[in-house]
Amino acid sequence: MGKEFMAFLKQYGVIGLAIAVIIGGKAGGLVTAIVDNLIMPIVGMVTPGGDWRTLKLGPFGIGPILGAGLDFLIVAWMVFWFAKKILKEESVAKK
Repeated sequence: MGKEFMAFLKQYGVIGLAIAVIIGGKAGGLVTAIVDNLIMPIVGMVTPGGDWRTLKLGPFGIGPILGAGLDFLIVAWMVFWFAKKILKEESVAKK
C-alpha cells in the first residue's frame, strides 16, 4: 500500500503541486507586503485624502477591492515574468 501511494504521488506530481501552493502563498504574502508598505504610501501621497484602501462608495468598500486587484495584477505579472525569464520560454503559451 505504501509503494502504491508513493507511485501515485510521483505519477500525478502531487509533491510538486504542494510545493507550488506553499511557494505561491508566500509569494502572495510578499506581494501584499510590497503593495501595502511600498506602493500604497506612494499612491497615498499623490491621491487626495491619503489612504485609498479605505475608500467607500456609499455602503460599498471600493478601496479593498482596488487593493486586491492591484495585488492580483502584481502576482500575475510575477508569474508571467518567472515563466518568461526563469524558465527561458520564447513565448508563454499553453502547450
